[in-house]
Amino acid sequence: MTSTSTPPGLARFNGLAEHAARAALHEVCAATAWARLLLAARPYATPEDLYTASDAAMAELTTADLAEAMAGHPPIGRPEPGDATSAREQAGMAGAADGLKAEMLELNLAYQERFGHVFLICATGRTGEEMRDAARERIGNPPEREREIVRAELGRINRIRLARLVEEDA
Repeated sequence: MTSTSTPPGLARFNGLAEHAARAALHEVCAATAWARLLLAARPYATPEDLYTASDAAMAELTTADLAEAMAGHPPIGRPEPGDATSAREQAGMAGAADGLKAEMLELNLAYQERFGHVFLICATGRTGEEMRDAARERIGNPPEREREIVRAELGRINRIRLARLVEEDA
């Protein structure tokens, strides 16, 4: 039940029709299983309840679910035109020097060749150099280790995006 202490943005999310809530969650994370688990647990009393449910859903995602989630993320340094969310999150690469952008492109391609998916990192608040250094470090990981790092990074991204979703006024 929604109470008077439920923040307005969260109350709005709780009250959305299922199709609208599913669409909002898809903007947060492209994994259908994740969204299904979050929808099933509505309504949420607090934002923290929503974040906890998100973390629990992330822990349950299969390799295929993770691949579906990652498919919703553009490569670092190359957000899709018109994708304000990714552009905001990847702002650390926006003003990077051309050499750094070129190196990140090469790392993205090498990473994708090695693991079969985009290099995924919670880019919010990170500099281009920090993202490059993380890509350099992680490209040597065994696939099983990298899959768990990706799961953790997706969880961080989802929390940030969920916070934006429930903090919006309208």
